[in-house]
Amino acid sequence: MIRIDDVVRKVERFHPDADIELLRRAYIFSAKEHLGQMRASGEPYLTHPLTVADILASQRMDVETVTTGLLHDVVEDTLTSLEDIEKLFGKSVAHLVDGVTKISNLGKLPKDQAQAENLRKMVLAMVDDIRVVLVKLADRTHNMRTLGFLRPDKRQRIAQETLEVYAPIAHRLGMSKVRAELEDLSFQHIDPEAYQRLKAEVEARSGSTEAFLQEVVARIEERLKDEGVDFVSVQGRVKRLYSIYLKLQRQKIPLEKVYDLAAVRILTREDKDCYFALGVMHKYWHPFQDRIKDFIAVARDNGYQSLHTSVIGSEGYQFEVQIRTEAMHRIAEEGIAAHWKYKEGKGNDTSEDESTIWLRRLIEWQQNESAEEFVQNFKTEMKPREVYAFTPKGKVVQLPVGATPIDFAYAIHTEVGNQCTGAKVNGRIVPLKYKIQNGDVIDIATTPGHLPSRDWMTFIVTTRARSKVKHWLTEQQRISSIELGKKLLEKEAQRLRVKMRTVLEDEKFKTVLSDHGFGKLDDLYAALGYGKLLPRTVLRPFVSQEAAEKADAKPSRLQQVSQAVKKALKLGDDRITIKGVDDVLAQRARCCNPIRGEDVIGYVTQGKGVAVHAKRCTNAANLMVNRERIVEIEWLDEEKKASLYSVPLAVTTEDRQGALAALVNAIANIKTNISDTRTTIYDNASARIDITVDITDIAHLERVIAALKGVTGVITVERTS
Repeated sequence: MIRIDDVVRKVERFHPDADIELLRRAYIFSAKEHLGQMRASGEPYLTHPLTVADILASQRMDVETVTTGLLHDVVEDTLTSLEDIEKLFGKSVAHLVDGVTKISNLGKLPKDQAQAENLRKMVLAMVDDIRVVLVKLADRTHNMRTLGFLRPDKRQRIAQETLEVYAPIAHRLGMSKVRAELEDLSFQHIDPEAYQRLKAEVEARSGSTEAFLQEVVARIEERLKDEGVDFVSVQGRVKRLYSIYLKLQRQKIPLEKVYDLAAVRILTREDKDCYFALGVMHKYWHPFQDRIKDFIAVARDNGYQSLHTSVIGSEGYQFEVQIRTEAMHRIAEEGIAAHWKYKEGKGNDTSEDESTIWLRRLIEWQQNESAEEFVQNFKTEMKPREVYAFTPKGKVVQLPVGATPIDFAYAIHTEVGNQCTGAKVNGRIVPLKYKIQNGDVIDIATTPGHLPSRDWMTFIVTTRARSKVKHWLTEQQRISSIELGKKLLEKEAQRLRVKMRTVLEDEKFKTVLSDHGFGKLDDLYAALGYGKLLPRTVLRPFVSQEAAEKADAKPSRLQQVSQAVKKALKLGDDRITIKGVDDVLAQRARCCNPIRGEDVIGYVTQGKGVAVHAKRCTNAANLMVNRERIVEIEWLDEEKKASLYSVPLAVTTEDRQGALAALVNAIANIKTNISDTRTTIYDNASARIDITVDITDIAHLERVIAALKGVTGVITVERTS
């Protein structure tokens, strides 16, 4: 068990002048306030703040941050007020405790507005003082270590949240050690069967792997000494379980096909020795040319620096090699915690720190975004940025993997992006959809007066580019909708034989505007143009009942044609209804084939009614550009419209006798019909079996997928539409 003296010794070692008395007072106060409280593990609650403080002390954090670790739960879990904390431990500690308390209830993403707002709170707290999130990461790390004592459903929720939010944040702050532990612990609880199966497979090979590592480490040390390289140490390690799992899922291969299971790290004293060591490795082991990366010359945007190479020996063994200095290694392991400067004890000066620029970008973009968009942009910013391109003048631009010349152009300047008409990569003209590679020199061609295209939204990837293009498209769409809405209202006025001037000058028109939630006339026109409001609804208060019935007695030619087409072609889906609107053509989009119970959105199309997309659909994100054309969709009650949906599934499994029969039996056991099956055998001893099943709703589909995953030999189960 960790004791306060252990924490104190670590703080004294890294900060000889620290106020240790502050730390001891915080410990006594925390012990008093948490007295009698127990954790789910049965341990006294005090073990938690003590462990959090120990984690922070091990990261060489200042005494105020470690003190916050001891006190981080007292405001939330006891009767202690924030004013009490400030009075006893100072304004700075109180500020940190307040920041941690505000983000302590971050919910599962990305379900609703309130949960997204919690995420915004965390980002704001991080910008205000980065130490807040460092305490929160330490808190989450210890909670994940003891997660096994909670209910299975709660374990799943917390582990998923950790994998989606906290591990990516640790990565973006360069804290690879924390990230690695959070990912492996999350994997253990999200998919315990896959975790245990993979762990057993890796452990079964551990003897041969360890023997190989000992041999190769000894050989590398010998070669480095022979060549006169000034190195500190050579370390061997096995890839992390979650890293192995991702590779298996991504490449659809069994563990036997993972040839770089082992990795070696060489630590040197100076930068020049890193390149010297790289040369030695390539002299005695054959390198894979496409897997040599220099993150020393061009560091990752989280501060990570290292040389990477993958090599193969004469025996046919492949392994990865990382080469870096001791200083680089500490930054790689601890990230921002390794080099954060606490000026005058404040610790909140982010103005010059490159590793937190992305935080300020998020704050800037979140001002005019919906909750869902902010969550999506947050996830985009969390992804590793591993593409480094150059302007013709040599400026380095960091972009996400998959970025295009349009993303590059917007990274330079908004107007460069808006007016982009073409691009040259390394002197060669390329399509705007071209995916930028490391080291590319990008030359953007612009034309004054040129405007963004809606098609760009289908392939651009950066938050900045999407935000700028979406803003422009929204403005243009609004202008067009206002014009269309005005024409529709005038046409309906002619049909009802009323004068628009009379309507607009009538005092009742102000009431009509306010009743529908519009502040001005253009807002009303826009709603009419988007199809969210009917012209006759606006004009009914200005027309007598007799005149309205006379005008409605004979349907318009458009209505006649629409009704005839719907009847003849059986268009629309009567399992779906648009909230608050009757008799509108609605049909499920073929791209995602949404089924009952899924979260869906409706998109008002031009002349084709409402297309219903699942929110998971890749096209749905692009449609959100025109939020005014989005309508709420409801599924009719199951007892009213019980029907089946055909859903195709792709099952990747080991190529073994009886695999198809086992899958069919698993589906039959939950009384589900199979309408089609197809099997494809791969060279890597695996097979893909496409199965189309008839299901009633999303819960039914989840049961089918769970049953398939439980079959021995199954690697992945994916819905293909």
